[in-house]
Amino acid sequence: MEPTSAFDRVLARHELPPLNRGRTTTLQVNVGLRCDLACHHCHVEAGPRRREALDERLARSILRLLEQSPQLDTLDLTGGAPELNPHFRSLAAGARRLGRRVIDRCNLTVLLQPGQEDTPSFLARHRVEVIASLPCTSAETVDAQRGRFVFERSIEGLRRLAAQGYGDPRSGLALDLVYNPLGAELPPPQSELEDLYRKQLDERYGIHFRHLLTLTNMPIKRFARQLERRGELEAYLGLLVNHFNPATVEGLMCRGTLSVAWDGTLYDCDFNQALGLPLQGLSRLAALGSWAQLEGRPIRTGRHCFGCTAGAGSSCGGALAPTAQ
Repeated sequence: MEPTSAFDRVLARHELPPLNRGRTTTLQVNVGLRCDLACHHCHVEAGPRRREALDERLARSILRLLEQSPQLDTLDLTGGAPELNPHFRSLAAGARRLGRRVIDRCNLTVLLQPGQEDTPSFLARHRVEVIASLPCTSAETVDAQRGRFVFERSIEGLRRLAAQGYGDPRSGLALDLVYNPLGAELPPPQSELEDLYRKQLDERYGIHFRHLLTLTNMPIKRFARQLERRGELEAYLGLLVNHFNPATVEGLMCRGTLSVAWDGTLYDCDFNQALGLPLQGLSRLAALGSWAQLEGRPIRTGRHCFGCTAGAGSSCGGALAPTAQ
């Protein structure tokens, strides 16, 4: 049995039960770590030189699993830049043929890469939902976090998606944007920031979207090292712990999402995947016999879990509570 984590102890102090898995409805697959960007906050340390990638055999296994598992209603594709994996399209199209909701976690700039010219039309044709990174409406802030000229290229990526109907409520093509802070702070209230994004993106660029999702920067990997170099890591961890919000716990994504790595290893969440904390006793997709094996299983926790439960909370679907506690 694993030793009790600091997060487990905080749950107990708030008279909350241990964190266990519920019914799995979402399969989140990290198809590889190759990306055209190398962002400072990237918790999987993706970049142009990474070569780890999901292969054809695993792609076929995932589609078979979806076909055999009616309870899985969503395939969530992430990376790296998932579009750079050669099996991204077969996964997305195959899951849509099976009637599943498919999400592409897009960094926007990848749409400008050679060979990606028809990606927006592919996404629209298969009615894939796009969740796109845009951490600010200011070029200076975005470029400081993600690299020179990334904001300009992101706007162009949004325009290419808009040309296919994304952001237009009449099209039914869902486009959500993602905000994360530049530094060691919690996101502002999601609804207020969404109003600001709508106003500024419409006035400046004529860009529309469905929802804005706010994410908290996780104190792991690149971002943790950056904070450590600045002498800010312990203060940031303290901020997250001190803003623990019990109202976020019920909606944590690890309860209903199974995270699958590019090599088929299973995790409770994408952050555990980044930290190399696989499911205990059931660490490979090939070993998954039934979904009953997962329900009620303890979730592996650590201090990074405070990032999902601080303030209004943070998940792949944005804030978890209406207001921070």
